[in-house]
Amino acid sequence: MAASILDALQTSRTVIAAELRPPRAELEAAAGIEAWIDTYHAVRRLSAGGTYVFLTDSAVGTAEEDNLRHLVANLGSDVPRDRVVPFLTCKHPLAYCLSYAERAHQHGFPALVVLGGDRSVGVPRCVEHAWELRQRIREQEPSLVLGGWANPHADAAAQMRYLLDSSFSAEFYLTQIVSHHDRERVSAFLDRSAKAGVTAPGMFGVFYYRSANPSTLDALARFLPVPVAALRAEFASGATPQEICARTLRSLLDLGARHFYISNLPLAGASRTLGEILELVGVAA
Repeated sequence: MAASILDALQTSRTVIAAELRPPRAELEAAAGIEAWIDTYHAVRRLSAGGTYVFLTDSAVGTAEEDNLRHLVANLGSDVPRDRVVPFLTCKHPLAYCLSYAERAHQHGFPALVVLGGDRSVGVPRCVEHAWELRQRIREQEPSLVLGGWANPHADAAAQMRYLLDSSFSAEFYLTQIVSHHDRERVSAFLDRSAKAGVTAPGMFGVFYYRSANPSTLDALARFLPVPVAALRAEFASGATPQEICARTLRSLLDLGARHFYISNLPLAGASRTLGEILELVGVAA
């Protein structure tokens, strides 16, 4: 049996996870089926290689297919549930969110990441803050391991108060996307975390930038901190997407970060691309 995500975070030197985005809900039937086939293959290959997989929920405000329903219906028994961690945002009716957590538990998923969801786009949240939903889920499904959220780009002291508050209601957390161009903020976050005595393990978000396309980078910058000018310079110098991603991982490791999730890997070659990145860094998945 695979180690749960929490066990791995608490005992492993480094944990690498891949964050995948399910197909958009508005895709026509044929396109949606094809997209889900690519998703299944990516999840199977990544998990078979020992990588934990996060599946997003309504990323950047765009309605996505019910990730849990498709996982249960199509992954079968060959993918350990311990290796797959669904996301749930607050951008659904409360009854749906509580039912989702119940379904996750019933179908053997031991962990769930519960996030607020972008306020600026899409439908409103069912609660003001994600911790409120995590508390409700904890009351209903106390055995689920819950993941929360932190932001190294925000005030570090305030983030520590948030992580240490008893209402946080999460055993681990993910962070907003950071890069090697954010060393000072990541260093401050790690330093504050150590001094404050935060014990919940964190996973730093790393984005796989595929190109320096200006419209793409500008669109991404609406939802996450993107070092647009620096990335354009790196691509212009001849760096590959894998090399740029590896630079971020190596920089964060050198600062003392231990665990990471990588977003935006290409579905069709997620496992291969991740392997190329980690080979450059010199770590295993």
